[in-house]
Amino acid sequence: MPTLSDLVRDHTDLTEADLEWLHALVSDWQLLADLSFADLLLWVPLRSADALPDDPRRRAPAPSGDTVDTVPGWVAIAQMRPTTGPTAYSEDLVGRVVRTGRRGLIDVAWRERRIVREGDPEWGSGIPVREESIPVRRGAKMLGVIQRSTNLSSARTPSRLELTYLQSASDLAQMIADGRFPVPGEDPNLVRSPRVGDGLIRLDRAGRVAYASPNAQSAYRRLGFQADLVGASLGEVTAALCDTGEPQEEALSVVLSGRAPREVEVEAHGTVLQIRTIPLVVGGNRIAAIALCRDVTELRWRDRELMTKDATIREIHHRVKNNLQTVAALLRLQARRLRVPEGRAALDEAVRRVGSIAIVHETLSHTPDELIDFDDIADRVIMMAGEVSTPETRVEPKRTGSFGVLPAEIATPLAMALTELLQNALEHGLANRFGTLEVVAVRYGEGPPPDASPAGAALPSVRVWGEWPGSEGGPPSRAVPADADGRRLVVVVLDDGAGLPPDFDVESSNSLGLQIVRTLIVGELGGRLEFHRREEGGTEVVVDVPLDQQHRPGPPPR
Repeated sequence: MPTLSDLVRDHTDLTEADLEWLHALVSDWQLLADLSFADLLLWVPLRSADALPDDPRRRAPAPSGDTVDTVPGWVAIAQMRPTTGPTAYSEDLVGRVVRTGRRGLIDVAWRERRIVREGDPEWGSGIPVREESIPVRRGAKMLGVIQRSTNLSSARTPSRLELTYLQSASDLAQMIADGRFPVPGEDPNLVRSPRVGDGLIRLDRAGRVAYASPNAQSAYRRLGFQADLVGASLGEVTAALCDTGEPQEEALSVVLSGRAPREVEVEAHGTVLQIRTIPLVVGGNRIAAIALCRDVTELRWRDRELMTKDATIREIHHRVKNNLQTVAALLRLQARRLRVPEGRAALDEAVRRVGSIAIVHETLSHTPDELIDFDDIADRVIMMAGEVSTPETRVEPKRTGSFGVLPAEIATPLAMALTELLQNALEHGLANRFGTLEVVAVRYGEGPPPDASPAGAALPSVRVWGEWPGSEGGPPSRAVPADADGRRLVVVVLDDGAGLPPDFDVESSNSLGLQIVRTLIVGELGGRLEFHRREEGGTEVVVDVPLDQQHRPGPPPR
C-alpha cells in the first residue's frame, strides 16, 4: 500500500510544507475519530494530469484551491477508524481516486470552505452512515477535505460523556477548518500520548473542570484527590497534589488550565499521570480546553527498573574489568620473580590475554547496552601489541577499514583472537627485523562493499585487495566465499615478515596461541580461519565471522 507521502507526491501539487502539515494532522487525528465516534478519510485534490480519462476537466488548469471547478478529482491519502464506536468502512479506501461530483459534500466543503453537515444518512453499504465534510487548511491555503462517516446502526440516546465527546469533536473540527489544528510549531504526538478512552477532562475558559470522564476521575483519585473534579481548577488541584516541597515548574498550573497546548507528567502518592492539554480555539477565541490523562505508573516503574538493571550491568562490567586488571598485575609481579625465561614469557602472554578481555569489559561498562564500537577496542589492542614488541622489531601496527558495532558475545572472543594473531606475527614473523603489520576489517551483507575507511582514506586496493585474484580493487575474493550469505565480518592480518614454515598446519600446530584463536573463531563464533603465504613474503591470516547467527562456546570441528 502506498504511503501518504507517495500519494501526495505522485498525484497532487501540494508542497513539502503542505505535506508536513498533513503528516502532523494524521499523526494526531485518532483524537478526532474517537471523539466523533466516526471514521475519518482524508481526501486531497488531484492534479489535472492525474484526472480520470473520461473526466471533462482532465485538461483544466492546475488547481488553485479557490473553486471546485479547478479540481478534477480526489485521492484518499489516509484513513482512521474510531476505537470508541463501530466502523463505517471495513475495507481500506486509501489510494482510491474519484472524480469531482461523486462526493458531493466534499465538493461543497472545498468550494465554500466550511464544515458541511447537510444530507440524509446513506445506506450504500447496508448500514446507515451520516456523512460530514471538514475542510483542511494551512493558514489561508486549502489542502483537502476530511470525510467524517458515523455508523448509526447502534445509535441510542447519548450520555453526558458522549455529548461531551461530540461537543469537543465539533470544536476540534472547526479548528481544523480554521487552520488552527494541528497547532503550528507543536511536535506531532506519537502513540505514547494519552488517548480519549484513557481519561478526558473538559475545561471552561477559566480552567475549571466542566466534565471529567470516569477514567479521568479515577486517575485523579489514585493521584490523591478524593473529591469530585467538576468545578475545581485543574491547575491548582494538580499543583497542590504534586507539592513535595521541591521547586516546581512554574508553568504547570498555566498548562493545566488549558491556556497552552502541552504534555506534562505529574507524580504523587506513587502514581504517575501523563496529561495532555489542547486549547479549543474557535473564531479566534479560546472557548474551552480538553485535557487527556493517562495513568503511566507501571510504564515508568518498568523504565526505572530497566535503568537500574542497565546501571547494574555496567557496574558489573566495571568490577570485572578491575578484577582482571588486578589479576594481570599479580601475573606481572610473579613474572618478575621468575628466573626461568620460558616461565616469564608464558606469564607475559597470560597478561596480554587477560588485558584484551579487560578492554572489552571496560568498554561495556560505558555503554547502555551490549553493543560495542569495536574500532576503539581494535585500536587499543593494536597499540598494546606495538608497545610490547621488542626494540629490535621496530614495527608500528595499523588498522584499515572498520569493524563497526558488534555485540559483546562476538567482541570478547574477537579481541582475544586479534591479540593472539598480532602477538604471533610480532614474535615469529617479524622477530628482530623491520616490517609492516596491518589489520584490515570489512563488513559484508549491509550494502555495497566500502571503498573508503571512516577517515576518508582509500583502502589499499593494490597492496591489499590486489593480492586476491579477480578482486580488481574490490572485496577479496579469497576472503569471502561465493556462497556466503548474511552479514559477515572479514578481518585480515597481514605482515611482510619471515612467512610460514613449509610444513605449517594450523590444525596440527602445538602453539597455544593458535589453538586459542582456532577455538574462539571456529568453535565459538562459527567462523573461518585461514593462513596463507604472501607471494612477496610474509603471512596473511583471514578471519571470517558470521554476524547473524547465535554464537555458543564449543570446541572447533575436526
